Amino acid sequence: MQLYGNKICKNNGYSPSSFTYIPIAIIGAGESGICMGAQLKQQLGFDQFRIYERQSGWGGTWWINRYPGVACDVPAAFYSFSFAQNKTWTSLYPPGPEIVKYLDGVSASYGLIDKIQLNTDVTDCSWNESEQVWDITIHNLVPGTGDLSSADRAELLEVGGQEAVYISTERIKAKTLISCVGGLVEPNAWPNGVEGKEDFEGEIFHSARWRSDLDFKDKNIVVVGSGCSAAQFVPELTTTYGAKRVTQVMRTPPWVVPKEVLPFGDRGLWMVAHVPGVAKALRLIIAAKTEYDWRFFKNGEFNVKEREKEERRLLRVMKKTTPEKYHELLTPNYSIGCKRRIFDAPDGGYNSLNNEKVQLTSKQLVKVNAKSVTLGKRTYPPGGKEGPEDEKNEVPADIIVLGNGFQTTQWFHPLKVVGRKGQTLQEVMDSRGGSQMYMGAAMDQFPNFFTIFGPNTATGHSSVILATENMVNYTIKLIEPVLAGDATTVEVMEKAERTWAKEIQSKINDTVWHKGGCQSWYFDKKGWNSTVYP
Repeated sequence: MQLYGNKICKNNGYSPSSFTYIPIAIIGAGESGICMGAQLKQQLGFDQFRIYERQSGWGGTWWINRYPGVACDVPAAFYSFSFAQNKTWTSLYPPGPEIVKYLDGVSASYGLIDKIQLNTDVTDCSWNESEQVWDITIHNLVPGTGDLSSADRAELLEVGGQEAVYISTERIKAKTLISCVGGLVEPNAWPNGVEGKEDFEGEIFHSARWRSDLDFKDKNIVVVGSGCSAAQFVPELTTTYGAKRVTQVMRTPPWVVPKEVLPFGDRGLWMVAHVPGVAKALRLIIAAKTEYDWRFFKNGEFNVKEREKEERRLLRVMKKTTPEKYHELLTPNYSIGCKRRIFDAPDGGYNSLNNEKVQLTSKQLVKVNAKSVTLGKRTYPPGGKEGPEDEKNEVPADIIVLGNGFQTTQWFHPLKVVGRKGQTLQEVMDSRGGSQMYMGAAMDQFPNFFTIFGPNTATGHSSVILATENMVNYTIKLIEPVLAGDATTVEVMEKAERTWAKEIQSKINDTVWHKGGCQSWYFDKKGWNSTVYP
């Protein structure tokens, strides 16, 4: 019997055991987990599931990222669920806490709060062939330890022992296992090759684990990174936090797009909230406009011309907004779309460079001293001339903030998922060239296991939540026969998975991501792109 290209086995029953049995186990209570739970209830009327969340609050990356200035860079009218529209956003690009509040509201309205188990780390999942279920090991954590990165938690384990992290361990059996683990979960570690971290007398932390307890006033701050997060928090360090000086270390400049302004300003927000049809029309307009940006990513005569036209426009904006001394440094030497674009507010990252307290440099961090950092030679632009400021290799530092991104190519890390043939999911993917899943959702040898927003499902130009809803709707179609008792397992066929992965990588080759030596966090060390959907 075939269903949606997947292999189905007829129901042969299930024998209870001493393990706690849950029909559906969902890992992660971010926007994907919330969407999955809501749609299980709405579409199937099914509520026998549990959502396990490692952190001490739900909302995923929006809950844990609390750096100053954190905000959505996709208009919220589109960065929201189609089935739970919010007409009262306070701006086109609302701040992070407002998005958390929205996700709280969705969770409450769909009765999910009592389905979410916080401070719970799912570590091991193994397919039990004899019982046709997933055996899952979960750890109940000391509250707050789940908010740490896996590396910091491992260090705490080593120093403080099991009792410093774990309260208890449970084993459950689940008929269906759904991973809603996001991509922006594990912060990148300390940069390789940079010595002296242990000698630093100040504080070091990642922007995704912001230290709100620290006093930044009159302090010298060194920021490592120039991506989306840094573009939001760097301006706040001097204006809101009163930092004495901010030195931002950049490898290569991003393409920066100015954020759009909602027509009619506050009146526009009132119309969205009170005039029937305006909210829906705004969402459709935003969706259509973002989708049209796909023209920047393909290869072809039209696409090249469109990219070049957009690049000229953005360079004009850059030169109009930033000091002349930074113009060469801020001119990317790669095509737009290669890396994630930054959507910048009028008072954002570009404007902050007009502040004499903010210094941008492409000289890389090479050493940390007790109260300063040592910078090496200028690395961008290649062959560029060094100016007078490049002679200053030692920069005072009281606080170092890492804005160097996340471990985006290590899918499911540190979660261990073992399939029907005894191999981990990562081992199977590695044996086939790189991280991959059929439609980003399923892998052969892993029955009744599905992923929301898995490999090659990000677009680089549209809303993550749109992709999430598509994945949730697809997954619900696959698990429905299992829940109805018409099948015991649903498993994609190996041929279908391999064909899909091959086609995806082939189509990626015909995009800007494989043009002119493009390098970005979309690729792993082997050059495999498991991030974007072509």
